[in-house]
Amino acid sequence: MGERAADTAAVIVIAFVMLAAFSIGQSVLEPVVFALFIIALIWPLQQWLQTMTPRPVALLLSILIALAVMIALSSLIVWSGGEIVDWFIHNVERVKTSFENATKWLEAHDIFVASLVTEHFSAAWVLAMIRAAATRINIFIGFALVVLIYVIMGLAEAGGFEKKLAASRSEETARSLLHAGASIAQKLRRYMMVRTAASLATGALVFLFALAIGLDRAAAWGVLTFALNYLPYIGPAVATLLPALFAYAQFDSGHAALLVLGVLSMVQLVIGSGLEPAFSGSALAMSPTVVVFSVLLWTFLWGLPGAFIGVPIAIAFLTLCEQFPSSRWVAALLSDKGPPDKD
Repeated sequence: MGERAADTAAVIVIAFVMLAAFSIGQSVLEPVVFALFIIALIWPLQQWLQTMTPRPVALLLSILIALAVMIALSSLIVWSGGEIVDWFIHNVERVKTSFENATKWLEAHDIFVASLVTEHFSAAWVLAMIRAAATRINIFIGFALVVLIYVIMGLAEAGGFEKKLAASRSEETARSLLHAGASIAQKLRRYMMVRTAASLATGALVFLFALAIGLDRAAAWGVLTFALNYLPYIGPAVATLLPALFAYAQFDSGHAALLVLGVLSMVQLVIGSGLEPAFSGSALAMSPTVVVFSVLLWTFLWGLPGAFIGVPIAIAFLTLCEQFPSSRWVAALLSDKGPPDKD
């Protein structure tokens, strides 16, 4: 009992030290983590291409395919966001009327928001928001370039690293690490496939529903929902609330907003809590508490990028713990699986 308590205390201390390091070294460690995640996704593609083309050509093709996918997704997000902003710009009066009606209703119920909005909303505030957005875009471009460099270097050295690890003195540890790496990569690919399928299904349903009720920019809402659903919990919440507010501004009707809110919440609940876990299977089984905690923790440490990468990090951590007898109890405690087999 005393030995187990000491092990638990050591794990807690190490975890806190590592989290502090990830927070302090965000600018250095964040692109490395994202690069490892991308490498895990596209490494099988490069291996397959190497069976048909020389290794440098396979590496180039893998990078180009990954870049094409990322550029396509970024373009869709920018397009959908631009469509929605364009609607607001061309319907300022309608939005203003809806806001005034909502303000009157709230004031009738002793909730005063107009003064707060007029106090904080000004031309200087809008200019500051535009500057902040431009800064974010510049930071993202720089971050993406650093990640790309790491991905190229990682893919070029991945095969050699496996051979070096396999030739190390501690064969058992090397074998466990190689098995853990392969298992982590497989689970991450499965996670992204399931996540992508769920996001596509959610985006398609949102598009069809928006089209059915006459919500403007239906295609943009479908695409934006698809993109936001890659952020567990946070993305679906935003993708549910924004169309509801948009519906209120367009129709000037609280009933329309509640209808959109209710239907989209049901769509997110059915796909996110029903179909997605069913397709993920036991391979990605994690306690819902662990998933929520991972999203919140990494969002706190790294912002929105952390919200995206939090669950993959948790998957990698639990998979690594499963490979070593001394840490299997951690994986069993934090997963939805049954207790681990006793050695």
